Amino acid sequence: MNKELIINAAPSGVEIALLEDKKLVELHHESGNPNFAVGDLYLGKVKKLIPGLNAAFVDVGFEKDAFLHYTDLSPYIRSILKFTALAISDKTPDGFDFTKFKNEPEIVKTGKITDVLGGKPNILVQILKEPISSKGPRLSCEISLPGRFIVLTPFNDIVAVSKKIHSSEERKRLQKIVEAIKPPNFGVIVRTAAEGKKTAELHEDLTTLVQTWKNIQSNLHGAQAPQKILSEQTKTTSILRDLLNESFNRIVVNDKNIYTDTKTYIQKIAPEKSDIVNYYNNGSPIFDSFGVTRQVKASFGKTVNLDSGVYLIIEATEALHVIDVNSGYKSSSNNQEQNALASNLEAAAEIARQLRLRDLGGIIIIDFIDMKLPENKKAIFEAMEKFMAQDRAKHTILPISKFGLMQITRQRVKPEITISVAEDCPTCRGTGKIGASMLILEDIEKNLQYLLNHQHKGLTIRVHPILYAYLTKGFLVSKQWKWYFHYKKWIRLKADSNYHLTEYRFFDANDEEIKL
Repeated sequence: MNKELIINAAPSGVEIALLEDKKLVELHHESGNPNFAVGDLYLGKVKKLIPGLNAAFVDVGFEKDAFLHYTDLSPYIRSILKFTALAISDKTPDGFDFTKFKNEPEIVKTGKITDVLGGKPNILVQILKEPISSKGPRLSCEISLPGRFIVLTPFNDIVAVSKKIHSSEERKRLQKIVEAIKPPNFGVIVRTAAEGKKTAELHEDLTTLVQTWKNIQSNLHGAQAPQKILSEQTKTTSILRDLLNESFNRIVVNDKNIYTDTKTYIQKIAPEKSDIVNYYNNGSPIFDSFGVTRQVKASFGKTVNLDSGVYLIIEATEALHVIDVNSGYKSSSNNQEQNALASNLEAAAEIARQLRLRDLGGIIIIDFIDMKLPENKKAIFEAMEKFMAQDRAKHTILPISKFGLMQITRQRVKPEITISVAEDCPTCRGTGKIGASMLILEDIEKNLQYLLNHQHKGLTIRVHPILYAYLTKGFLVSKQWKWYFHYKKWIRLKADSNYHLTEYRFFDANDEEIKL
């Protein structure tokens, strides 16, 4: 698969588009000062304990307190609390040696939050879900630091290997390597990307993450809650970390600083692919040149049209998203069942793309076109699993029910992307109403008198051709001549077919528009 990353740096932030075979599948926006992003670490203050929910509300500096459930505390929460207190008050020059830190006993899975956080202590937490709608962030104390090949999990000594590495020999090899090189008090999860990698590459990744943990320990020194302790890497870097593989063949950036940072990062993690980073300076907007803008306009909105005439209706409610598949005007055969199957297969591919592109989460209900044969329903289910295999978000797909509905749950860790593709009508400005046409002349004359009173000379009024014809109709009796007799100045009129019916603009003697 041909993967391209198009990075557009704008004053409002950085936009990142992921293209697979020239088709837009992911769109990310990183604001200039991203706070409470997934993966960020904060020193929070426990504000309120809710025994009924077995949860706590924690102040991390957001306008609403963040939510921390007992099941997200981590078995090593007592060790985390101890470490946090030690790191804050530590007086040693380079900080205490974490590899000699003595862990506290694990907590039980069925315990009560009041037994663990009863004193309302300061606590080191990681953002699990970004603030969504009216809810504050969701937190976790199961701290993890992701690298390219491994994920570092402090306070335990467990080594786990990704189940997506199918070779048992390779899994054993990676397990032995990591067990030999990892320091005490650190657990390691070996990622799928580590398959086939050498010890030196794994060791370099591990060393970088251990240093990150030392930076966390250093940042905690003297910290006062609420305070950010460590930011997750930028979205550009995190996407490269998670997605970069042999099929990733081009990265295009329109900002020199981001270009340099991206090039440096690529040289660090995959030196052989450093030449795929290109700097774009072609004058026209980068998203326009690579067709991203056009695809965004075509892909967002309530209705999504497919090439065959099949179209999707995507609706959002507070509890779930609903996608309705509607048959198109083109029929590949006279067999209704076959037409339904073909339409549903095409729709399934687009729905999998839409879930990634809009980052829809929670419960998704899909109403496919009715099919009678069980084997066809099974084919749609298998196709959806295949199409969503590229989706990095955790998801579960259920077979089509007897009502013809497919249910999907998809992990939601940040607000979904909503882009309004409808443009305001230039006449009504989106209100659905325009001013009374009989008052247009009165408005023009009021503005004309105002400009003449302020000593504007050589005025020209540009209007729609129909309005131009009305204002110039009749020799010596037209509106234009009446203005001349009244103001003793000749007001030029020009017809412009690009203007809407009631639009008019004033220009000065240099043909520059006068803003009213």
